[in-house]
Amino acid sequence: MDLGMFSLFATLFVALVIGVPIIWSLALSCVVSIALNPSLSFVVIAQRMFAGADSFSLLAVPAFMLAGDIMSNGGLSKRLIDFADALIGWIAGGVSIVAISACAFFAAISGSSMATTASIGSVMYPEMVKRGYPKDYSAAIQAIGGTLGVVIPPSIVFVIYGTITGVSISSLLMAGIIPGIFCGLALAFYCYVIAKKNNFPKGSDFKVPNVITSLKRAFWALMMPVIILGGIYASIFTPTEAAVVSVFYGIFVCMFIYKDINLKDLWRISQNTAIITSNLMALVATASVFAYLVTIYNIPVKITEFFMGFCDTWILFMIIINVIMIVAGMFLDNGSIILILGPILAPLAVTYGIDPVQFGLVVVFVLSMGQCTPPFGTCMFIASGISGRPVLGVSKALLGFIMVEIVCALLYSFVPGFSLLIPNLLGM
Repeated sequence: MDLGMFSLFATLFVALVIGVPIIWSLALSCVVSIALNPSLSFVVIAQRMFAGADSFSLLAVPAFMLAGDIMSNGGLSKRLIDFADALIGWIAGGVSIVAISACAFFAAISGSSMATTASIGSVMYPEMVKRGYPKDYSAAIQAIGGTLGVVIPPSIVFVIYGTITGVSISSLLMAGIIPGIFCGLALAFYCYVIAKKNNFPKGSDFKVPNVITSLKRAFWALMMPVIILGGIYASIFTPTEAAVVSVFYGIFVCMFIYKDINLKDLWRISQNTAIITSNLMALVATASVFAYLVTIYNIPVKITEFFMGFCDTWILFMIIINVIMIVAGMFLDNGSIILILGPILAPLAVTYGIDPVQFGLVVVFVLSMGQCTPPFGTCMFIASGISGRPVLGVSKALLGFIMVEIVCALLYSFVPGFSLLIPNLLGM
């Protein structure tokens, strides 16, 4: 084995094990690998970092983040929850189903799982506890609902995956619609079954005037995903342009219609988005150097030959990928895993005849489950922080929900229609 290639992965592994942040782990592994390879120059680092960050598609990431943050601070979550409660709160376990539904609505606006859990959870958790739901169960619902944020478009993770692997971002966003809705329905059904079994209380009675009133209050918020996805469907604008449109739409709605934020709030929100974006873009730029070295060392071909030696069917390959992603998602965040493994596994999937869009959907969905699993599930920790409940109790309450998502993941892995129906209908 080439010394440079060995040092690339050995340094990364050791750095991660001893707790070095992912960005510095990637940077250190690249520096060591280049230093031990006489055919490479350190100039490569600057060149590849610039090339990795210099992407029109990546402009969508800060824009979607900013739009989601604006709508989150603009009183959006309460309006969505009121609408969902009026519409389906009367069902057995209605409040828990309302939480899942509100997370799905908010996911279609923010594109972020952590923002979804934080925004919806801060409102829904106290309400569920007040109505007699178990505290750990209530916290678990806020965590699992947040995972819909990376599947239902617009999804920041889809943008990163498409950029790093070269898969069409528009196709990925469209591919997430049916799986995201189906997963939301599956989670809601599980809530219904648990509620019937434990005789949990129902929400408010169904009244048409309440539905109409809450719909009017939430109308402008609900229109945001319609405008974004409709514009992409109709090829009016690209995903990046859609992200910018969503920012201006969010500012218009929250400042001039809802009037819940002012210029001072907008400045604070923009600063927060800039800080998060700078961290993410630094990670993307560093990962681009890593991806370049992976290509230079011909690692995708070597891994393909390795897999072909014992894995001769695409079904077995998809099972292995599901296991790898679930385990990886327990220790690293979605973006980091995609930046490290995306350039390696995406070409391998094509070798097995798997559609790149379907594979991207499966990878992103399975990774989202890692946000609700110990030891480092971000949505789980956010839900624990909001509720004040211990992580162990919340993680136990999450087990049933995670099993539901595992079933969904297997369906998406082996039934391509879930992810490819809409892109194929749109000719993508």
